[in-house]
Amino acid sequence: MRDHRDDTGRTSDDKDRQAVTGPTLPELLRTAREQLAELTGLRPETVSRFEQTEDGWVLEAEVLELERVPETMSLMALYEVTLNHEGQLTGYRRVSRYERAKGKPQT
Repeated sequence: MRDHRDDTGRTSDDKDRQAVTGPTLPELLRTAREQLAELTGLRPETVSRFEQTEDGWVLEAEVLELERVPETMSLMALYEVTLNHEGQLTGYRRVSRYERAKGKPQT
């Protein structure tokens, strides 16, 4: 008997497994980045922290907040994003802001 795959290439067994275990780590990251972009209008360039918590997940994403010329003078921001166990964004906050050339401030 052949596996039936949907548009994402997953079989029904894959979907059943995901329903029990939840989204995969790449899916969580992709969803978090998309949700943050939708809410803030800012597209995350990198994710510098990603870890599981008792309540779900927390990640830190670096975004370009204000583009300047030269590029090294552009303003970057670090956002902390919280997700529930299903990968839905439950909150976000800007942790810091800095010039691209200077890098993320040490805390």
